[in-house]
Amino acid sequence: MKCYCGNKKTYTECCEVFHLNKGNTETAQQLMRSRYSAFVLANGDYLMQTHHCVTRPIKDKKATVKWAESVEWIKLEVLETINGLENDKEGTVTFNAYFYENGNIEVIHEKSAFVKENNQWFYLGLSK
Repeated sequence: MKCYCGNKKTYTECCEVFHLNKGNTETAQQLMRSRYSAFVLANGDYLMQTHHCVTRPIKDKKATVKWAESVEWIKLEVLETINGLENDKEGTVTFNAYFYENGNIEVIHEKSAFVKENNQWFYLGLSK
């Protein structure tokens, strides 16, 4: 089975590697894809670990997990990646995440900002 993030690799070969190593990815896009898979799996610990401490919504962890479990995830579509490579310190990834909620297909369209600190990528929040 393909990974939840849409890569051709299996989950075990793809996002599970990052879920087990606390989000130690090479690129911002890998982190974004692994975070999408964490939403599919309602893995709140991973979502908090990979969210930058400055913007991390610790109090919202239970609500995030509850919501992630309440929807049916359809697919992730990466639209654009700017920087965010191994030697960069920041990057943005624009994506659409499709899901069913209350019988309707919904989409999260987001341009996410990522920052690399101490050799690890973190989700910062919406890009300005």
